[in-house]
Amino acid sequence: MRVLKGMIACMMILLFACGFSIFAYPYIHNYMVERDMQGQIHYFLEKMGTQPTEDTPELTDSPELPREYQALWDAMVSYNEAIWEEKQAGLCDPWAYQQPSFTLGEYGLEEEVFGVLSIPALDLEMPLYLGATASHMAEGAAHLSQTSLPIGGRNTNCVIAGHRGWNGADYFRYITELQPGDEVMITNLWETLTYRVTDTRIIMPNEVEQILIQEGRDMITLLTCHPYASGGKQRFLIFCDRVMEDTETRR
Repeated sequence: MRVLKGMIACMMILLFACGFSIFAYPYIHNYMVERDMQGQIHYFLEKMGTQPTEDTPELTDSPELPREYQALWDAMVSYNEAIWEEKQAGLCDPWAYQQPSFTLGEYGLEEEVFGVLSIPALDLEMPLYLGATASHMAEGAAHLSQTSLPIGGRNTNCVIAGHRGWNGADYFRYITELQPGDEVMITNLWETLTYRVTDTRIIMPNEVEQILIQEGRDMITLLTCHPYASGGKQRFLIFCDRVMEDTETRR
């Protein structure tokens, strides 16, 4: 009888432990993802040595760059100009936007993190990667290749994708709460660019024309699945324009 009671007690403890693990897993995973993202952000900013320069409205030339990154800057500017002139003809299938536009290791960078995405209204910071691969999406926000690289400039629209919550972690889960006027910042290897939300839109996954570059504008577009926990039936877009003052223009 004592043995039977002991077995029943062990089974109850085991069942409780399993139930608690299932309940606690999303919270534990969210904590681990947030910890890893903050670690990547801290490492990126620390690696730069100094805080990036604040965004200014009179950028007509490239910002002051560490000499070893000048080649990367030039190549990225050329890339943005080329996809604009080609009307983003390469944005035709998932393989096109998943592949990173640049291998940062070829330019003297050891890590894959290209920058930091900051959204103060959501108290959200995420490392930013080039290429919307499965691993990059799991580790932070990801730039869609064949859209403009996140360095700013006229005739650019950088599309940045994030999960609408995944495996218990938030990622872009609350992005639908953003309102016109809310700020979105990108800190890249050279500077911090500031944008403001101007519009939102719900589209179908195949409506690629909705994320194309718009002539004369300097934009970023945030993209995530919609509705929440729907398996990606639609896409939710947040359009943002670069902060400018009066009639001053940018490069």
